[in-house]
Amino acid sequence: MKRPLAVTTLTAAVLALAACGGSDDGSGDGTTTLRVAAAASLTDSFEELAKTYEKQHDDVEVELQFAGSSDLASQIKGGSDVDVFASADEPNMDKVSSMVKDPTIFATNTLTIVTEPGNPEDITGMKDLADPDLAVVVCAPEVPCGNATGRLAKKEHVTLDPASEEAKVTDVLAKVTSGEADAGLVYVTDATGAGDDVTTVEPKGADAVVNDYPIATLEESASPEDAQAFVDLVTGKEGQKVLRADGFGAP
Repeated sequence: MKRPLAVTTLTAAVLALAACGGSDDGSGDGTTTLRVAAAASLTDSFEELAKTYEKQHDDVEVELQFAGSSDLASQIKGGSDVDVFASADEPNMDKVSSMVKDPTIFATNTLTIVTEPGNPEDITGMKDLADPDLAVVVCAPEVPCGNATGRLAKKEHVTLDPASEEAKVTDVLAKVTSGEADAGLVYVTDATGAGDDVTTVEPKGADAVVNDYPIATLEESASPEDAQAFVDLVTGKEGQKVLRADGFGAP
């Protein structure tokens, strides 16, 4: 049984169109639903860009699906209707390489440590996260942020024993902001978005562990021109401005 994708809709009507992916909605007004599957760390940026896209294309409604990149890739391989896929790393895009057209790197991201506001446990870096008395949460190894966590821990010669491994980076952040964890490893962009709800500690070596974010249209998209237009928005000047403002690095 396939795990359902988390869905964010920009209009109430989209909920009724979940199975229509990239097709006319049957209402007679010629509206197309464009389904975009994106890594959870892209939530804020893509919600803003989807609104911009809808303003520029008044006959298209964008349906956003956010989850861990590995889950999204599995759903696409399983036949989920998707027009555009944006992954938080290249390996998960590679899993669907035969199903997408010309992936393009559009952003980069690095890891940082987040703690409760004020950093009450005085965490200064990766080595502190190995303290067995601390509740530390990370992403699962198969998720891009989890893979990056493993690479960073290895680089800094640290062995982590996390309290939990989450399916997406936003879940790691939520456990820290809710007080369920003392610290977590998330992307810089997630820490930026959390604002005063967390304190950020930049770990040594993080700048050498960079995730490249690729985006591509699906070969079987029912609306290839609309899908390409969304990719063009993300990779173009307007999209890059939004991504930089949210803390993403340049491709």
